[in-house]
Amino acid sequence: QLHLVESGGGLVQPGGSLRLSCAASGFFVNDYAIGWFRQAPGTEREGVSCISVSGNTKKYSHFVKGRFTIDRDSAENKVYLQMNNLEPEDTAVYYCAADVPTVQSMCDPSAYDNWGQGTQVTVSS
Repeated sequence: QLHLVESGGGLVQPGGSLRLSCAASGFFVNDYAIGWFRQAPGTEREGVSCISVSGNTKKYSHFVKGRFTIDRDSAENKVYLQMNNLEPEDTAVYYCAADVPTVQSMCDPSAYDNWGQGTQVTVSS
């Protein structure tokens, strides 16, 4: 059974950084696409950044491009999301998910069936 646990969220000031971790168990991260998604109150869940099964393709939403970086650590069986220059608009619950979507849909939340419980990120002064 696929199991994902997010960690690393918290309260940070605008301009600050956080590194989110997605720890996988029951499967190897190299065998699945992993996506980071977020959901703020009253909004739909949206794709933030995703990495393909091969690891060769990484996608970023337009609102985080240049600020966030996704990386996969096979030895630790984890996927990380480094978030720099955070803005109040980045405040949300962040989720990681695993599945085998097409490259075209790998940042689409509906393409994923396996989700973690989420970690809260709050950007505020």
